[in-house]
Amino acid sequence: MIDLKNASRRDFLSISGRAGLATLVASAVGINVGMVEVLTAGTSKKITPFRFAILTDAHLFSIDDHKFDIFLAQAVEQVNAMSPAPDFVVYGGDIAQNGRDDQLVKGRKILSKLKMPIHFIPGEHDWYLDMGAAWKGHFGSPTWSMNHKGVHMIGMNSILVRDFWTAAGMSAKQRMDTMEMLESPIAGPWGVREEQLEWLKKDVKALGSETPVVVFTHSPLWDYYPRWNFQTEDAPEVRSILSKFERVMSFHGHVHQTVYNKIGNMSSVGTLSTSWPWPYPDVQLAYPEMRMTRSDPAMIQDGEGPQHIDLEADFQGTMHYDPFGNMLQPSIKDGFKI
Repeated sequence: MIDLKNASRRDFLSISGRAGLATLVASAVGINVGMVEVLTAGTSKKITPFRFAILTDAHLFSIDDHKFDIFLAQAVEQVNAMSPAPDFVVYGGDIAQNGRDDQLVKGRKILSKLKMPIHFIPGEHDWYLDMGAAWKGHFGSPTWSMNHKGVHMIGMNSILVRDFWTAAGMSAKQRMDTMEMLESPIAGPWGVREEQLEWLKKDVKALGSETPVVVFTHSPLWDYYPRWNFQTEDAPEVRSILSKFERVMSFHGHVHQTVYNKIGNMSSVGTLSTSWPWPYPDVQLAYPEMRMTRSDPAMIQDGEGPQHIDLEADFQGTMHYDPFGNMLQPSIKDGFKI
């Protein structure tokens, strides 16, 4: 039994850091208090432990010195100040709000202050003004892989939709306006689509089943809440291709909140944004009951921030949420024990 009623912040973070307890504790009192175990230990292949960071969903507007610009810059400062420093950073999509080149340029300039390498995947807000032309011009291919200290890393574009704009005679701006709507209900479900599925098959074909794999997408590789496009239509195909591996970690942005799920060999973790927090669906869902304490309206940056992941030699990953400001004090119900 762990008595959390009178736990200090320091005591709580110590408790939440213990192997096997973090998920349970986070479920009890709100995930943005500290860290969460991504329970993927057990692969037979040992890796060299390392750390990487994730930034996502800045949603920069074409307004000088907008508050979201400041928030992203603060997140960059936090990542640069981490000790030990991350080996690299992954940006999880939606740098821009409506795909304009000036928004992407602004994001690139802010992110250029990072002291470590950065890898990018796009979000729907980056893409549909010009079908990714400007984004690719600034950040390269949206589909990539690399090997790092024994782990195979994969980045994929998960926000591709079927053509709904040509038959409707939409302009580029109208197409972007449609995709910019909250969770784009008109466009239909997103996916990585056939070309990337074939690329993924080829990319992992020669890898042994003991190879640890980490995959990054903007949208979840599971059906979190399809009504809000919190899903990827062909995620089952992605999971099938990666099913030969002993353990797979999946990290995604888009949902602006912490959420965790495990299907087969794949553990999936949602990340905070640097722009605004998103409410959880007000329905009972079949995902683990692990929610961050919702934002305090008196604190403009509550529920936002970067995060970093520590991968251990046995491929056990610990996701550390690094919210802005002093928001780590958990809300504990009177007398609650686990």
